[in-house]
Amino acid sequence: MVDVTTTPCWYILHTYSGYEIMVKDSLQRLIENNNLQDMIFDVKIPTEKDIEEKNGKRKIVERKMFPCYVFIKMIYSNQLWYLVTNTRGVTGFVGPQGRPKPLKEAEIRKMRLEETVYEADFGVGDEVLVESGPLEGFTGTVTELNNAAQKAKINVQMFGRNTDVEVEYIQIRKTSPAVQEAPATPVADGEKDGTEE
Repeated sequence: MVDVTTTPCWYILHTYSGYEIMVKDSLQRLIENNNLQDMIFDVKIPTEKDIEEKNGKRKIVERKMFPCYVFIKMIYSNQLWYLVTNTRGVTGFVGPQGRPKPLKEAEIRKMRLEETVYEADFGVGDEVLVESGPLEGFTGTVTELNNAAQKAKINVQMFGRNTDVEVEYIQIRKTSPAVQEAPATPVADGEKDGTEE
């Protein structure tokens, strides 16, 4: 059970099916109307791009990663618990006996809730491999970089033709070896790296 804290943490709200966007909008209005900007810092519905086939045509659509859940970053208090759980569409916080349980750092990273700045080791023209998401396993050529949004446009061979798709920096890595900044430490004659069998 969470006591009143002074540290903002991410919590998970459970919502009725299909109410996620309405809940997010209602919470944003609640923040504005009650000047809660210094108590509730962010409300998110994590999404991912997926490939959908309809009437023989394939297109990339955005899907909710966790249907029926909305993520909220807030400084927990009983008053806020009351305001948030009384928002239309919210069934309660995820946690023991409906009391919020803060997410761990690893969970926050995995769900991509925080905008972590990722240093791109690739540039326009580089070939990259998509390591996660619906395009996992695809390779493509970087055509555009957006450092502010942490997204890259890459050109991939999809369904028999070249297609430009947008991916997050964190989802891709350069396939050609990166240039080494510092020279490798020379090994003296007779020395070996590791132990001898």
